[in-house]
Amino acid sequence: MGGCRLRDNAVMTAIPEITPEQARQRLTHGALLIDVREAHERAAGMAEGALGIAKGDLQANPAAHVPTPDRELILICQSGMRSMQAALALLDLGYTNVASVHGGTTAWRSAGLPLVQPIQSDDERDFNERYSRHLLLPQVGVAGQQSLLQSRVLLIGAGGLGSPAAFYLAAAGVGHLRIVDDDVVDRSNLHRQILHSDASVGMPKVHSARERLLALNPRLDVEAVQERVSSSNIDALLDGVDVVLDGSDNFPLRYLLNDACIQHGIPLVYGAVERFTGQVSVFDAGRQRGQAPCYRCLFPEPPPPEFAPNCAEAGVLGVLPGMVGLLQATEALKLLLGIGEPLVGRLLTFDALGMRFREVRLRPDPACPLCVPDRAFPGYIDYAAFCNQG
Repeated sequence: MGGCRLRDNAVMTAIPEITPEQARQRLTHGALLIDVREAHERAAGMAEGALGIAKGDLQANPAAHVPTPDRELILICQSGMRSMQAALALLDLGYTNVASVHGGTTAWRSAGLPLVQPIQSDDERDFNERYSRHLLLPQVGVAGQQSLLQSRVLLIGAGGLGSPAAFYLAAAGVGHLRIVDDDVVDRSNLHRQILHSDASVGMPKVHSARERLLALNPRLDVEAVQERVSSSNIDALLDGVDVVLDGSDNFPLRYLLNDACIQHGIPLVYGAVERFTGQVSVFDAGRQRGQAPCYRCLFPEPPPPEFAPNCAEAGVLGVLPGMVGLLQATEALKLLLGIGEPLVGRLLTFDALGMRFREVRLRPDPACPLCVPDRAFPGYIDYAAFCNQG
């Protein structure tokens, strides 16, 4: 079977496309079969007898792998496209005897030809299998996934927001999760706090959370901190973290987190729910003074307690924290990977009953007592008194 591809939009260059059976036959007569997929793709199985060299590595320095330009080369990938591209590149570099396997490894497998598993360590195998769908994304890839494994996220609260957020961050491979909550699991939590089970009732939430997350992804470091967050321990809790995810349910703690994140220059992923509505934003004023707003720019003063009841007082639709916590986890991953457009300067609100999202633009408050450029940090205050909850 023959094939050709357009090169330089003008010159038609013939590159032989051969069947998997033909490739296997030529392999027995001395041809060199090269699998040009990435290592994580080859981990699922590669053609028996193939040499694994990623397309980019082969094109960057072909002589290091194939020193003889007239050696018979057969390239294979997943479907045949990348191997054809690599073959054209080698032809331009002076290699004269290059073919591509039509249909790639998919066709090889369908033909019933033997596949082998590359030799991998347990860690490599777990990495390639567990994160295989991430590794296919150009915005993540191997480098991005390794970056996630080196990342550290502080989750405040193992409740309605923290539960889905923690699950997805753990599944995504965020290497270190520090979860802080001083509460124990109550049966009334279970309709929304999906980290916990009926068997966890009475157990500290952070220990229940750690147990469930390690069952999902046992290679993570999950740090359970059973403490109430306060001005006295917030600096230690923020030590070394890359992102803070706010799953709290009270105003004093939200103001404290905001002020501490500004002081330490750490982005804060905010979320809140009540009854059938929720909201999400990212406050990054600590790193973007004068450009990004902080929580105090949105709420210079807290509302009276009677106008801001918590879930125990007002109730909440069980799935709503799941929606908001999932959005928070998404924002945290974008921040850690440096991709997309985080919700900095934007407040996303969600109405579950109407199934509507609405976005509100937020601007830095030029009179903000915390995030104005060059303003010295005033120190932590009595947040309970500030919120009339003292």
